[in-house]
Amino acid sequence: MIIPAAMSGIVASFVLGISRAIGETMIVTIASGSSKNFTFDITQSMQTMTAYIVEVSSGDAPAGSTIYYSLYAVAMTLFVFTFLMNLFARYISRKFREEY
Repeated sequence: MIIPAAMSGIVASFVLGISRAIGETMIVTIASGSSKNFTFDITQSMQTMTAYIVEVSSGDAPAGSTIYYSLYAVAMTLFVFTFLMNLFARYISRKFREEY
């Protein structure tokens, strides 16, 4: 009886945890190898969006350059993805909510 009542919170916390891990932690960068190769092969090293933002923003990106605008494009993509994950978690938590 306790697990079904807590299911909405459990699922929402799981989805939000994944969302935060993708968007905010640098351990993902360390685990992925931080190389700039674009591939769909999960066994190859890659660079995360967070690592790209850190790399570009810590360097000298001249205003108006392609790198400068790509920084904002990657940040917006990361924001939209995190926002959608939050909306999904909210939907799941409301769907499984049981009121007593």
